[in-house]
Parts: sequence; C-alpha cells; structure tokens
Amino acid sequence: MNGADALISTFVANGVDACFANPGTSEMQFVAALDRNPQMRPVLCLFEGVATGAADGYGRMAGRPACTLLHLGPGYGNGVANLHNARRAFTPIVNVIGDHATYHRQYDAPLNSDIQTLATPNSIWVRSAESADEVAVVAAEAVAASYGPPGGPASLILPADSAWLETTTEPVIAQRPARPAPADVAVEETARAVRAAARPVLLIGGQACSAQGLKQAARLSLARITVYADTFVARQPRGAGVYAPRRMQYFGEMALAELEGVDLMVLAGTTEPVAFFAYPNRPSVLVPEGASTLSLAGRGEDAVAGMAALADALGAPAEGPVQPLKRPDATPTGQLSPQLAGLSFARHLPEGAIVCDDSVTSGGGIAVPAMTAAPHEVLSLTGGAIGIGLPLAVGAAVAAPDRKVVSLNGDGAAMYTIQALWTVARENLDVCAVVFANNTYRILNIEMVRTGAGQAGPQAAKLLELGDPSIDWVSLAKGLGVPAVRCTTAEAFDKAFAAAMANRGPMFIEAVI
Repeated sequence: MNGADALISTFVANGVDACFANPGTSEMQFVAALDRNPQMRPVLCLFEGVATGAADGYGRMAGRPACTLLHLGPGYGNGVANLHNARRAFTPIVNVIGDHATYHRQYDAPLNSDIQTLATPNSIWVRSAESADEVAVVAAEAVAASYGPPGGPASLILPADSAWLETTTEPVIAQRPARPAPADVAVEETARAVRAAARPVLLIGGQACSAQGLKQAARLSLARITVYADTFVARQPRGAGVYAPRRMQYFGEMALAELEGVDLMVLAGTTEPVAFFAYPNRPSVLVPEGASTLSLAGRGEDAVAGMAALADALGAPAEGPVQPLKRPDATPTGQLSPQLAGLSFARHLPEGAIVCDDSVTSGGGIAVPAMTAAPHEVLSLTGGAIGIGLPLAVGAAVAAPDRKVVSLNGDGAAMYTIQALWTVARENLDVCAVVFANNTYRILNIEMVRTGAGQAGPQAAKLLELGDPSIDWVSLAKGLGVPAVRCTTAEAFDKAFAAAMANRGPMFIEAVI
C-alpha cells in the first residue's frame, strides 16, 4: 500500500466516496489507486471549475463531502470561483491538490507555486501531507475540518512522493463535530425582545433554511414575526407543503423599503444583511435605521433548535402555514419569456426534483409560480460567482441519482462552465439543463445604470452584449453529447420541458427570450 491508497481508504472509511477530478502528472498515483479502491467513484470533469462546483452540489445534497482532484496550484486556481461559492454555502468539500515531490520543489519547476497561499482564502483548513505515513491522519483531519460547523472546503496538498511511497498505516476515522444549541439565555433574551418590538422580523439562512428549519420558521410566523430568508441560500425546500418565507431583496434600496418600520431583526443561521455591492449615496448595511439586531443562533450553532426553543417560549402553535399545491392549468402560449417558462416549470416539475439555480435575471419568472409547484429543493448561487448552475447539477445528480435535477442558467453564466454538459452525458445523469438565451449580460446593463455610470454607449456595449456572434447552444450541447432543442415560443418550451421531466437522462433546452 502506498500513500495514495492510504488516502482513498481513509476517505472511503469516512463516507467520502465520490471524486470530481481533473488530474495531471502529479496525481497519477491517486488515479492508479482508484483501481485498487473501487468504492471511490471517479467523475472526470473537463475543467476544474466544473469539478469544484460539482463537489459543491454533491456536498449540499449528500450532507457529506466529496473530494476533488486538482493539478497543482494552477489546477486549483481554475476551480477557485466555485470554491468561493462553496465557502459561502458552507459546503463540506475536501480538495486534494497534487504537488511536486517534496525534494523537487526546490528546483522551481514550471508548475511550481505556493499552493498553501493560493488555497487559504477559499479554504477553512489547509495542510500538506509531507510523508506517506502522514497521509491517513491528514486526510481524516481534512474530512473533520470540512464539516465545520458550519463547514466549507478543506484543502489537502498531496506531494507526489507522499502518494507513491509505501506505508503501513490504517485508515483513520474522522471525528465529526456537532452543532451546539444556542444558550438558553440567548433564547430568553430574544423572546423578551420580540415581545417588546413593534415590528420584529426574523432573517434565516444556512441550516435554518432546511426542511426542519422552515417548519420552525412557520411556527414563528404565527407569533407576530415576519420571516425572511437570505437572498441566496445553499439548499432550501420549496413548493407545496413547504413554508415559504419572504426573500431578502437583491437590490438594497428595495430591501430597505420593504423593511421600513422594522424595529428588531433577529438572526438565525446567518449574519447581518449587507448590500451585494456598494452604490453611490446608498447604505451598505440592510438594517433599517433605528432597528436593533439580535443573534439567536450563529452559523455554527444549531439554528433549528434555537428557533424551536424561541417558538416554544413565545407560545407559537405546533404547526405553521405551508404552501398549497396549485399548478397552472393551461399550456402557456405566445412568445417565450421567463414568466411563461415559469408556468411550464410549475406545471411539469416532478415531486422531489432538485433545482440548481444560476438563472440570474430570468430567475424571478421561475420562482413565483414555483412556490406552489410540486415540492422540490433549490440550490442557489451563494457566492455570486456565476457559472455554478451546470456543475451544481452534476454533483447533485451524483449524490441523488433517483431524483430529477434541473439546471437553470443565464446564457452568460452557462458559458463559464459549459464543459459540465460533457460530464452529464458521460455519466448519463438525469439532468435537464435550461439556458435562457437573451444574448446579453442583462444584469450588467441594469447595474451600469444603478452604479451611476449611465447607459451603455457603443464601446461599452461591446462588453455587455453576447449576440455578435450569437451562441449556437443546440450545436454546443449536441457536440458535448447531450440531446438539445431550441424553443422560441411558450408552447414549444412547455412541450420540451414536459418531455424532459417525463423521461430519464440528459436533456438541454435553449429558451430564447
């Protein structure tokens, strides 16, 4: 047995049995060890941003880490954007980053880099296994660290000689940390503050947005508290039979207008809300002037237990309101728009589906009718780095092969990680990818005005428009092995989406809006 065997054996012993990989020469010992450890499922990704985003989707759905296999510092660097999103989602991931042999580093070969420094900003834990005998212990530490709480990417650097040298070490079992419940005094203080407030709100995020968390939030909504969820949540149930909190508005001025008159903001599983960007003469913190904030449960605490205790303290009913099942009756007609696509989405989405949302400006048209669709779960863009919708779907489909996965994407966002379609085809994943093609970075056109920069002129428009030449999405998808169709009308989209939901396997829909 060598160090690579020790690594994979320790991973498998700790429930880490999926590897999203884009390996190179320094990782060949790990690749070879896969044949000796068939419990580990290897999934090849043609770009590291797909591998890291897929590990994010897997971790969100499985509740345990997958590993990535990345080729030295540059390979890790290619995956950083979706590791940024994973860090903001607090997703357990273990990155295995290959490195030169320990004795070879001194020669500064072309691919040599300071991996520790590169990995630190988007990792909650980084360590190099400097010998084969260290590998199993370091691997267990990485798994434990990825759980947090609240969790996030851990990065294990694996020098080539640590992988190829022999070792007799046994797999090491990681100690998974538990979330502590909020202190009784925090619950009591929050209950007193809520009773004294004229207009209290509860802002929830992270674990508080889980199925159990939403049940407690529903109870609190009947205790004179208005409940909001963070704008972007890692994983949240939605649809019939689920409580639907309000969503914190993306645009800061809209959020503050909606919160006007609020005098208390209670936080559970999240932190004080801030604007996504700074704008001239607009506030950064999205708490109304004069309102106080109070943390019931931090991100690393058991927010569900905290909300249940608060609901009990306030005498809230045992059950709260949930959304009814209300699908649109008729096939939508006319020129396709996000709103009409949303009607088809709500009509045909099967129960238990997983929706990976990177639809940017088209998302609102889907979200509203989806509130009363069949119960499903949504994985959203937690860190704001677009290009996660397709990779998330890869990971979610590997983690939950019995559930339909739908990936919703803006056209600009989809081009960041379009290589994910090849992995969808190769693994025959039950994924329907939808790209809303408006041939522009529409969000940037909106933000250019909001930042005070004015309307785009002919030179500025060259950096905001995607239509010259227009992207041939159907050819792209088919070239990567996924059946594809182009829809310009609501009727065509309804038919295509219904067929994709009724049949297993990969499908791509270009929604021209």
